[in-house]
Amino acid sequence: MNKIILEIRAGAGGDEAAIFAGDLVRMYQKYAAQKGWKFFEIDSNQTSLEGYKTFIGKISAEGRGENVYELLKQESGTHRIQRIPKTEKSGRVHTSTATVAVLPEIEAKEVEINQNDLEVTFSRAGGPGGQNVNKVETAVRILHKPSGIVVSSRTERSQHANRESAMSILRAKLYEIQQQTEAQKLGIDRKEQIGTADRSEKIRTYNFPDDRITDHRFNVKVHNIEKVLNGDLDILLKKIHKN
Repeated sequence: MNKIILEIRAGAGGDEAAIFAGDLVRMYQKYAAQKGWKFFEIDSNQTSLEGYKTFIGKISAEGRGENVYELLKQESGTHRIQRIPKTEKSGRVHTSTATVAVLPEIEAKEVEINQNDLEVTFSRAGGPGGQNVNKVETAVRILHKPSGIVVSSRTERSQHANRESAMSILRAKLYEIQQQTEAQKLGIDRKEQIGTADRSEKIRTYNFPDDRITDHRFNVKVHNIEKVLNGDLDILLKKIHKN
């Protein structure tokens, strides 16, 4: 699969968790640029500290022969950081978290969605983008009533484009639920079926005092956190994929 939906949310830790979520967004963005992939922002809720409370985007490697989902699916889960925040005056190390979800982008024919199950609302997008974005109701919010899933998109310049982006996210999330259900029926452990997508699981720790990243699932450890956060994710991924 050459297209994925990337969802990052700040977890425990207040402002520092939001800053960490922003660090992860930029890490994947820089990694995508290194690979020659396209990185699109679909929706986000930014903080004033250059962080993200929530971020939803898409990475596409269409036409490049790259299997993005297979390469990045192990990123799903809870990421933990241990460092002294910029806002910390006493020099104490804080522990904060952010969750990452990597979902394959699913074609419409693969997931059946009854249009009567959808509640679609429109609003002004706000933020940068000119008069069309700020004054016309281009932002789209979709509620899937049977599952309770709510998705939104606001970065595109037209209502139609934002609706398509929101539907893409919804299909990916419904597909994930289908995969979980099928795995449970077959008695297969979810980790074996679709990878470690459990958002409550601590999969990785970024320890700044020791300059060490530990992936707890595979017992993989690497150093040079700054280099990894600047997009050199292969330092870690190559070791993970050997396991």
